[in-house]
Amino acid sequence: MPGREILQLGNPLLWQRSRRVEEVAATATQALITDLRDTLASFRETTGYGRGIAAPQIGVLQRAIFIRMQPTGFCAALVNPEIIWASQQKIELWDDCFSFPDLLVRVERAAQVKVVYTDERGAPQTVEAEGDLAELLQHEIDHLDGILAIARALSPSAFATRAEWQRQLQS
Repeated sequence: MPGREILQLGNPLLWQRSRRVEEVAATATQALITDLRDTLASFRETTGYGRGIAAPQIGVLQRAIFIRMQPTGFCAALVNPEIIWASQQKIELWDDCFSFPDLLVRVERAAQVKVVYTDERGAPQTVEAEGDLAELLQHEIDHLDGILAIARALSPSAFATRAEWQRQLQS
C-alpha cells in the first residue's frame, strides 16, 4: 500500500502536541499504525534510508510512532510511548528527519533510555535502548510533543545540508 504524504518543515501541525490514543484496538488506531508502517516502508524504498516515523508527520496528532531498525530487528508500533528514564550520559549526533530530509542538525541526546508503551495488540511493553535506538526513540517521541530536532540544535552552526554532510564524510 502506498504511504501517506509526509508533512514538511513549515507545516504548523508539526509543532503541536499530540493527544493520547484512547483505544488501541479501534479501527482508526489500527489504520493509523498501518499508515505509519506503509509510509515508512515507502520512504525507505524511495530514499534508501529511514528508521522511524511519528503520527504528526502524516498529519495525525495522536501519540503513535512506528520503528523499523535495521539490522537490530527492532520493529514495533509504539502507542502512547513515554520515556520513564534517561541516562545522564549523553551522545552527540547528526540528526535527520523525514520532515526536512535535506537538512541535518547536530543534537545531544541521552545515550540510554527506558520507554513504556502499548503495542498494537493493546499489551503494555517496555523497551530499554541505547545508542541508535535510544536516540531514535527520543527523536520520534519529541515529534509527539511538537518538538523538532532543529529546536534541539547545539548551536546556530549545527546545521548541514545532506549533500554537504555526505561530502564531508567522504573527505
